[in-house]
Amino acid sequence: MANKSVFASIRGRLLPKATTVNAEGAPAYAYSDAHALAQMAATGTFGGLFYQSAQDELTRVVALAEKVEPAFLAQTAIYARQSGYMKDMPAVLLAVLARRDPALFRAVFGRVVDHGKMLRTFVQIVRSGQTGRKSLGSAPKAMVQHWLNTASDRAILNANIGNDPSLKDVIRMVHPKPETAEREALFAWIVGRPCDVSKLPEAVQDWMTFNEGADGDLPDVPFQMLTQLPLTADHWAQIARKGSWQMVRQNLNTFLRKGVFADARMVEQVAAKLRDPKAVSKARAFPYQMMVAAKHASDEMPREIVDALHDAMELAVRNVPKVSGEVVVCPDVSASMTWPVTGYRKGASSAVRHVDVAALVAASFMRVNRKCQVLPFEVTVRNARLNPRDTILTNADRLSALAGGGTNCSAPLRQLNERRRAPDLVVFVSDNQSWVDARGGRQSTAMMHEWAALKRRNPQAKLVCIDIAPYGTTQAQTREDVLNIGGFSDAVFDRIVDFAKGRQGSEHWVQEIEKIEL
Repeated sequence: MANKSVFASIRGRLLPKATTVNAEGAPAYAYSDAHALAQMAATGTFGGLFYQSAQDELTRVVALAEKVEPAFLAQTAIYARQSGYMKDMPAVLLAVLARRDPALFRAVFGRVVDHGKMLRTFVQIVRSGQTGRKSLGSAPKAMVQHWLNTASDRAILNANIGNDPSLKDVIRMVHPKPETAEREALFAWIVGRPCDVSKLPEAVQDWMTFNEGADGDLPDVPFQMLTQLPLTADHWAQIARKGSWQMVRQNLNTFLRKGVFADARMVEQVAAKLRDPKAVSKARAFPYQMMVAAKHASDEMPREIVDALHDAMELAVRNVPKVSGEVVVCPDVSASMTWPVTGYRKGASSAVRHVDVAALVAASFMRVNRKCQVLPFEVTVRNARLNPRDTILTNADRLSALAGGGTNCSAPLRQLNERRRAPDLVVFVSDNQSWVDARGGRQSTAMMHEWAALKRRNPQAKLVCIDIAPYGTTQAQTREDVLNIGGFSDAVFDRIVDFAKGRQGSEHWVQEIEKIEL
């Protein structure tokens, strides 16, 4: 008989050959430059990961940003900020663009630098020299000056919170020329020079008066300007009432300690804010941020507040697609998924891990698609007792508790094939670093081998791989029935809806970025 390793059946030879290896040295598929940059832009946070250091990540991002066309680089920076809700990544891409195409940089600066913290981040990144220059240069300096002169007083005060660099540092660096006496006084006050107090914004004057006596109503300034003052419980209640959704979500335990929730009316008001659909939408919150708040809520937190966080979670994932037909979701619960979702940073690592995000996505799909099956996997498929009637956070906790073990992305598909199942949509949430199923001599990945077998039973089946770590490879090659997409935001769900319903092809994600008008 002829050598089967050479004379394989035509069915086997049609499987795409692996084009690279992943971080474990196992067969994998590389993304195109544009897709790789989009994937890193939607998932990269420049923190140390299981397989990659923060510096390695930055080096890869800058290298990719140099390879793509400047227009796509600009579009990706906008997407990362406006749809992906990323923080540092858009500023890095903008810094590279400033050097590559100053005119295009000027055109998109305001769409990426949408608040003062992003402005300070951009300046910090440029000055670091990591993106090819150490000085701001004429175009970046002009745009920073323009932002400082045109931003609202409130935006300036918000920008004045934080260091490295502080807003004072930025002002001294770019020397903006104030266009009004009021803005001149505000800049002088920020950098510590004498100024005409009567020209300062009313909120700043009120803060100065309150700071001297800490009496009366709180001045309308960023709450960080107030926290070091001797505030009463009533003062803290005012902060909670006026605060943004994100600020309130981040400071629930503080409000509890300061006595805010001793007042039943305040419990009711804060809970109403947390579950308000408009407030949740405006906050551009990642679903996992509600998970953070719920996980860290004190045992003494009023039940109504905790319930409101669960309600907010339901709102945050309402874009999860409802698919007609059979749906299977496969969250990766292997050891490499136990790293903080924003990467390891000494003293500043997120308590939420990649596995928590994967579990969250799986629980969300099950919530919307009641007949959805969840197959958590590591070396093998793990059993999980989930109830679609339970809250998303409850089921997510049960899934993430399974974390540990090696990575075998083909395991769920192999189980489906062994049981002769052929679902219409299969969704993976993983870091794609499969290695347990790597076998010598195989030209494709084991995952693609199992997917081909499933497709023979259901030619219309579609596979979506949600990549949540910026490693740059996948186990399933992008093609007409396979969508690779990266990110944590609900924009991912929009893309899945279109793909599952056949409205868009597998390159839809990159094409959506390319549609952004410049």
